[in-house]
Amino acid sequence: MEKKFNTTGLCIPQYHYMVDISEKLKAIEKMIEAGYYFTINRSRQYGKTTTLEALRMSLRDKYVVLFVSFEGLGTASFCEEAVFVKVFLKYLVIPELETQNVDFRQSIQAMKNIMNGPEEECHLVELSRQLTDMCSISPKPIVLMIDEVDSASNNQVFLDFLAILRSQYLKRNRMPAFQSVILAGIYDIRNLKRKLRSEEEHKYNSPWNIAADFDVDMSFSARDISSMLKEYEADHHTGMDMEAVSREMYDYTGGYPYLVSRICQLLDTKICNMKGFEEPSKLWTEEGIAQAVKVLLNESNTLFDDLRKKMEDYPDLRKLLSEMLFQGSTFPYNRYSVLIDMGTMFGFFKDSNGTLMVANRIFETWMYNLFLSDEMVGNAVYQVGLQDKNMFIKDDRLNMLAVLEKFVKHFSEIYGENDTKFIEENGRKIFLLYLKPIINGVGNYYVEARTRDKKRTDIIVDYRGEQQVIELKIWHGDEYNKRGEKQLLEYLDYYKKDTGYLLSFNFNKKKQVGIKSITVQGKKIVEAVV
Repeated sequence: MEKKFNTTGLCIPQYHYMVDISEKLKAIEKMIEAGYYFTINRSRQYGKTTTLEALRMSLRDKYVVLFVSFEGLGTASFCEEAVFVKVFLKYLVIPELETQNVDFRQSIQAMKNIMNGPEEECHLVELSRQLTDMCSISPKPIVLMIDEVDSASNNQVFLDFLAILRSQYLKRNRMPAFQSVILAGIYDIRNLKRKLRSEEEHKYNSPWNIAADFDVDMSFSARDISSMLKEYEADHHTGMDMEAVSREMYDYTGGYPYLVSRICQLLDTKICNMKGFEEPSKLWTEEGIAQAVKVLLNESNTLFDDLRKKMEDYPDLRKLLSEMLFQGSTFPYNRYSVLIDMGTMFGFFKDSNGTLMVANRIFETWMYNLFLSDEMVGNAVYQVGLQDKNMFIKDDRLNMLAVLEKFVKHFSEIYGENDTKFIEENGRKIFLLYLKPIINGVGNYYVEARTRDKKRTDIIVDYRGEQQVIELKIWHGDEYNKRGEKQLLEYLDYYKKDTGYLLSFNFNKKKQVGIKSITVQGKKIVEAVV
């Protein structure tokens, strides 16, 4: 059977191209050997279930592994203590015990007796006793892995169940207990407690405070991505430069597992049928990846749907993201901030040397598109961009000089009377609203996160494989302007371009609105001033 790239559900080595996660598994196994109880909480479609299944396979010779999932149980399974105990034993624990190469008949029968006995005897204390007895008769240490623990959120019974595991952990020097317990989901247990009770004194009083920190990096490095491409290349012989392709994918995705796999999947199944990418030598390139990213950003998928829902559910999170993207606001990365902790948990944020950053370039561009789409209807500058869009393309090339000339004219007409604060907060958004209909459907853009701040932003526009660099900046004097020019020159060298563009939002009353060109170190810089 021919292998495929997979983005839905569990990845299986014999069916799917997969990243080599053996080093990650070794790090997790060390935590298990040390007897740690811990939580793997990562955002949606981050490879949690695939990692747990691979872990189950690697542990099975040394341990008895009970791998259960709360997915599909429904809230009724957690409504009462007796109901939870019966469901947990009947549908999760007993089926797992029956598959083991260990004689657990005694434990299975005892558990069935509880399930079929009087309701008043079916409670968590009895469940705790059965789990202890199970651990005592097992010839090998037992590891309990529970996937999709988010299904139990907002349920006191589940937290009481965690309290039982905690109690067993604390007493394990005196009585048998699990070697390790691993909970996997999006929310960490502290956040489950926060959702359950609103009183301040309960916010961080979690029964899972025994958990060790889980610091294993589950994202894919460029080297990790290369391990998957190497497998694909052995089957398809494309001649790709695996190091360059892996690095380009990482630069777009930040190593987010779903995004990496989806780009590969699109290249393998969809982009290969597009004009200009029929040959593998053209497909697995920077241009091919850029095309796959464009398709990805325009499609509806469960990951983007979830991100959008999270922003709707948490308007303060949406506001913070908008300030970061459009106003260049910067914040220190602090997980003790409830908002930052939540955004990190959902996959929006990452820690970049102590500074809060959007997790990856694809998420950032997707959010730009989403925020801009929300403002398109009735927006004056978007409408004129829509009207102007056909005048900027000649011979399939985007004339950025003409774009800026028209933008300067429209900006003065539409926003010339607005105050400084309005322009500072909205200038970049206004330009992107004008640019979007011009490149929409053919080109793409992303914001260079390394330079984005309150004073300046670098935008890379990719139109039919040709990159153009535009620096948007708030005027802060000649000295600052020279530093901006220096940074722009570095980008022009990187993209092998002779011409770059500056769009300056200048509040000096003596400013000269319009377009001018200068030459710096042999490079042409076109500056538009509004």
